[in-house]
Amino acid sequence: MPSVGKDIPNESSAGHVSGRSVFLDDVSPARNESLVDFVGSPVAHGRIVSVDLSAAARIPGVVALLTHEDIPGHNRFGSTLKDEHLLADETVEYVGDPVVLIVAETRAAIDAAKKSIRLEIEELAPILSIDDAIAANSFIGTRLMIERGDSSSALAQSEHRLEGALVTGGQEHFYFESHTAIAEPGEYGRMTIHSSTQHPTETQQVAAEVLGVAFNHVVVICKRMGGAFGGKETQAAAPAAMAALAAVKTGRPCRIVLSKDDDMRCTGKRHPFQSRWSVGFDSTGKITAMSIDLYANAGCACDVSPAILERAMLHSDNAYYIPDFRVTGRLCRTNLPSNTAFRGFGGPQGVVNIENIIEEIALHLGKDALDVRQTNCYGIDERDITPYGQRVDNNTLPALFAQLRQASGYDWRQMEIAKFNAESPTHVRGLSMTAVKFGISFTKKALNQANALVNLYTDGSVMISTGGTEMGQGLNTRLRQIVADELGVVFENVIVAATSTDKNNNTSPTAASTGTDLNGAAAVDACRKLRERLAEFAAPLLCDAKAGLAPSAEHVRFADGVVCDSRQPSRQMSFGELVAKAYEERINLGERGFYATQGIEYNRNTGKGTPFLYFTNAVAASEVEIDRFTGELKVRRVDALMDAGQRINPGIDRGQLSGGFMQGLGWVTTEELKYSTRGELLSHSPTTYKIPNIGDLPEVFNLEFMESSGNTVNLLRSKALGEPPLLLAISVWTAAKQAVACVNPASAKKLTVPATGETLLLAMEERQEQAQPASAG
Repeated sequence: MPSVGKDIPNESSAGHVSGRSVFLDDVSPARNESLVDFVGSPVAHGRIVSVDLSAAARIPGVVALLTHEDIPGHNRFGSTLKDEHLLADETVEYVGDPVVLIVAETRAAIDAAKKSIRLEIEELAPILSIDDAIAANSFIGTRLMIERGDSSSALAQSEHRLEGALVTGGQEHFYFESHTAIAEPGEYGRMTIHSSTQHPTETQQVAAEVLGVAFNHVVVICKRMGGAFGGKETQAAAPAAMAALAAVKTGRPCRIVLSKDDDMRCTGKRHPFQSRWSVGFDSTGKITAMSIDLYANAGCACDVSPAILERAMLHSDNAYYIPDFRVTGRLCRTNLPSNTAFRGFGGPQGVVNIENIIEEIALHLGKDALDVRQTNCYGIDERDITPYGQRVDNNTLPALFAQLRQASGYDWRQMEIAKFNAESPTHVRGLSMTAVKFGISFTKKALNQANALVNLYTDGSVMISTGGTEMGQGLNTRLRQIVADELGVVFENVIVAATSTDKNNNTSPTAASTGTDLNGAAAVDACRKLRERLAEFAAPLLCDAKAGLAPSAEHVRFADGVVCDSRQPSRQMSFGELVAKAYEERINLGERGFYATQGIEYNRNTGKGTPFLYFTNAVAASEVEIDRFTGELKVRRVDALMDAGQRINPGIDRGQLSGGFMQGLGWVTTEELKYSTRGELLSHSPTTYKIPNIGDLPEVFNLEFMESSGNTVNLLRSKALGEPPLLLAISVWTAAKQAVACVNPASAKKLTVPATGETLLLAMEERQEQAQPASAG
């Protein structure tokens, strides 16, 4: 029986829930292993005057104290620009910026050394916000733009026109396993690094450059991660390089494990954004023109911020056709940790902006926002070209809207909510349906490739090696299903090896929802080469010459662990028997596969092209209730409907849909990053930073998938869904906006992301404060 399409549990599920899964810090220490930590800057911006290590060097158990002067290779690195330092040299750029590495035998020695190191830093004025950066002209790169038509003229001629601004906050990744790496020095300058990383190749390259050795001298291995969500795409490289530097300088294996507090303080987040927008529309709600200026807080360095800003711009149309459209984007350099990839990668910031604009249009016209959305939705065979020139093929958006509107009882529920709000003195409700059209592919063309190694063993078992990394999303389980079906063996006979740069070179990060698409397609390429080779070998073994049949590789079939000739299915052998016989005849039983996404090309200079292979579409309707006296928000019901194509693993896909939605729910409602006026993160632990918990689950949570087979351009007609579900939670925010608008429309216009309980309470209290003078008069 085929494995693809089955609800096969994530291969690590039992180990995770029982505690048997081995994460990096579960690995027993090697002999003579040392611990690594660092002392960071106490100020957000400053010039280093002196570093006094004398007292710390005398502490028993301290093995080494390292500064930038001890780096044998390059101190500068970065995914886009090499504008990050491993250890601060002349200036510090954010609170916690590493200055001194401590290598010690015990945690107690590290703690004592931290207290003994003396940093003298001349404090400089920091830039801590987007507004500060704009005022100081502190930017990274140049302004980007995507434009169609003449938005300025169209806005001037529009029947109605609105303008406004939206502020969206950052978000902490809050993976359970903090940044961790173990570096083991080898002979002849070689280094093996075990790292919790989404991008082993980048980790390899950064570590090699810091050590001043060729890339082939460093091997990076990743068995699994305890969560990542984008936070370990680029930012795992620095801790790994620190451990490697310490290992080279001491000759000992070295381990670095950041505490949750330090991890939150010193690593980048989801980019905060500001959007300034203008929109023109007619009395039906049809948008005629739109102009958007996006500003993203990149933090102190470039990282992957240009690509994140670009994706935010590419998703600023979301599910809606806009004839005259213009969006610009700028990256603001500030004195905060360099912000980085996060699930959605800029898409959420672009989508929430246009969904907010649609709510404003509906409020202005007195219309239902869903009617406005359906009026503007991308069409089929018309109104189907994006502002950057890509056709929206296989467009299921109109069907998704229509199907969920009926299935969720949207219209009668809106009438019930209107009645409830008119009668309830204590609570107010809102119901909103939003969509997502998420482009699948890396926007950097070179990353849209993968290689895979598939090895067959003489007992018929199979091992896969790819550049994909497992972080809980079920990649390895899907790969096993795909390969099992391609080779016609049972799922249990296939395993996935730990990701390693010595088996799979120059690989892309496991990100952009492409893990299965890229690595699965590369594995399929390898399997088909192996199957073709085995079929040629098996044909004469399976053919009965007495029956007058000539050997034919075309008629050899692989299924359920058995190989046969379709013309004589009774003549068969097990897959293991065939592989063993092939080995005896010196047939190659290992194969490398390769895949490069075709048909994608985007010109950043013109803002035109086809940046995505396809789109994953979905809609969600969310109903919320807000306590007028406390601001507490409860999600009463969520109905979500997604077009995920032909699903490889329905159970894992359902987990991605529900988990992604809940993470998005945290971004739009509870997860608020708070900084001091000096740039220090105040919300750096579970006690001060609130991710969703079991009590935040919707009381009713209906998740469904549309039957769809139209995505012919992708592996097995499937669609990626790692990131798109997160954006569906925007419907919770727009529902809250509608609820606040019932109390005070003016305050609803100023609602920010996240809409915390405090934010909602203040928005509703604003009406009462404004009403008091009138009643007193």
